[in-house]
Amino acid sequence: MSERRTSHSSQEHPSTEESLPARGSGEREAGEREAAEIARGKLGAQTRRDEREERESRRSPVSREDLQKGPAELGGARGPRVNRVVFLTSSAIILAFSLWTILAPDMAASTMLKVVTWIAEDLGWFYVLTVTIVIIFVLWVAFSPGGRVRLGPDHARPEYKFMTWLAMLFAAGVGIDMLFYSVTGPISHYLTPPDAAPESAAALQDSVVWTMFHYGVAGWSMYSLLGMAMGYFAFRWGMPLSIRAALYPLLGKRVRGAVGDVIDIFALVGTVFGVATSMGIGVVLLNVGFSWLFGLPQGLGLQIALVLVAVVMTIAACTSGVDKGIRVVSELNLYSAGAMLLYIVITGKSSFLLNAIVENIGRFVATLPERTMQTMAYEPGGSDWMAGATLFFWAFWLAWGPFVGMFLARISRGRTLREFVLAAITAPVLCDLLVVTVFGNSALAVVLEDTPASRAFAQLAVDSPELGWYALLEMFPGAPFLIGLATLSGLLFYLTSANSGALVMSNFSSTIPDPGQDGAKWLRIFWALLTALLTIAMLTAGGVTTMEYATLIFGLPVTVVAYLVMASFSKALRMERAELEGRVLRRADVAAHGGFAPEKSWRQRLANLRAYPSTRSVAQFSQETVAPALEDVSREFVEQGYPAETMSVTDAGTSISINTLIIHMGAERDFMYRVAPVETPVPTFGARVAQERTTY
Repeated sequence: MSERRTSHSSQEHPSTEESLPARGSGEREAGEREAAEIARGKLGAQTRRDEREERESRRSPVSREDLQKGPAELGGARGPRVNRVVFLTSSAIILAFSLWTILAPDMAASTMLKVVTWIAEDLGWFYVLTVTIVIIFVLWVAFSPGGRVRLGPDHARPEYKFMTWLAMLFAAGVGIDMLFYSVTGPISHYLTPPDAAPESAAALQDSVVWTMFHYGVAGWSMYSLLGMAMGYFAFRWGMPLSIRAALYPLLGKRVRGAVGDVIDIFALVGTVFGVATSMGIGVVLLNVGFSWLFGLPQGLGLQIALVLVAVVMTIAACTSGVDKGIRVVSELNLYSAGAMLLYIVITGKSSFLLNAIVENIGRFVATLPERTMQTMAYEPGGSDWMAGATLFFWAFWLAWGPFVGMFLARISRGRTLREFVLAAITAPVLCDLLVVTVFGNSALAVVLEDTPASRAFAQLAVDSPELGWYALLEMFPGAPFLIGLATLSGLLFYLTSANSGALVMSNFSSTIPDPGQDGAKWLRIFWALLTALLTIAMLTAGGVTTMEYATLIFGLPVTVVAYLVMASFSKALRMERAELEGRVLRRADVAAHGGFAPEKSWRQRLANLRAYPSTRSVAQFSQETVAPALEDVSREFVEQGYPAETMSVTDAGTSISINTLIIHMGAERDFMYRVAPVETPVPTFGARVAQERTTY
């Protein structure tokens, strides 16, 4: 019985040795499954967080808090250093083009002619539209509320005196090419006008104005656009003084990598070709002047020698920095140009020149909108005229835009955007117009004599502009003095462009966290030498014509940069405007504290739209949240050595506290941050409040 009982018991109640392993195995499997699910859940949550953070890091900035990350993300803590990708790629492009034009000049000239013809016929409208949009944009910035924003903190003040600043604006943005075209331009527009009968009264009336138009508002608007954008992000936000920094609000961290490198390469290559074109035109002109003064033989040999001499002088000047070198040369340049114009007006046909100046400026202003949008679509041969005139100059200014823009930003810290734009498109433009109208009308006065000598002079000015310019100077009394002064002025124009060009090229090919610093001196010397090589190459391949072709081609990519800068800068100004109006721009998934906001249902969002805080709740918020927060900030400023205080007064209309934080700035205007109640009408539609409440 005991055996049967034992057997029966063993069948009804399995032994511990048999049952525990089975139950333990199941529990372990369940536990492992649960642990795996938890691990997978944690991993999935972490993965989602990582993906979310990655998406967040790739998004472009939408608030001032985002912009404050720019200096760390773009520059870092290290000092100036060479950007090898930009430096090597740009150098390779320019060196390859230079060797191509030197080794195969005929092929280079014919290939560039085909490209230029295509651009003129198919893309001329794009150049014209781009320049028009740029002009409208910079004027909008100047006259909008954002025009009050400074290139730097709100308490920043200009570094240079106003007249010194204007002299540097003029000298940096005007090259010796203006002297070159100031005689040949008006004469060619009179003899072969784009939209009038040759040598007619209509052609005469517009001959000087066309050249004034090409050296007028368009170029300085491009300079203003890139200059104010780079200066704004450098001096107000502490980012590097570069094109890529100006695109940070639009592209975010992406400007730090390959995208930013491509943009800098476009800007740098365009700058080198723009400066090389100006240098090439300059040595062609100075070649005649030095030949006249010193009896040297004219030709390519003398032009190359002048390039080499000018490079030596450029290296000596640019390594001394902005304050010592470029500023002195800029002021001397302005004085010599003014003396030359005054001499011509006094010793020439004074009454004719003064009458013509007034009429030309008036007609320039009156016809500016029409000329800006003119594409010569209905004129026979209009595309050819546009390629050699308007499109060349528009491409010239686009190519010069990053170069002059960076230099203007470099010397304009503390200026407001309105002051920067209006000064740039008025004072230097007026100087340009005076140079063109004085030289152009002096040349036309000779052509209008209609004698064999005057007709020969007109033909010389069209065929060889450099000879025509000096032939005009020979007609004035005291010609040796005037030619010497003009050659000096032309040399100074050349040096200021070359000096500032070498400085800017070194900055474009470097990563410089501090906008007050510049690229290495050896880098400036390198770019001065490479620009000289490119200048010699284009002189070898066909002279001024080849330079015009190259500028028109390499200015095209800069148009893309201009559109990106306008989009980025307008976004930054919207952030500034939102702050002035007490609003904050942020994405829908970002909470006010900077983290991700929990997704709300449509009912919650609708309830928020229909919530109107009472006087009591606002008073409580002011007392319990605002006042302690400002006191904490004040104490922190005091601990860091800044005199600060808080004030609290009661608003008479609402009996709610107005809390103010004041940081004393010494001689400058005090910084003030104030939180005050604003009474606002309750909307009449769908407000779930008592009838007697009309405001909240």
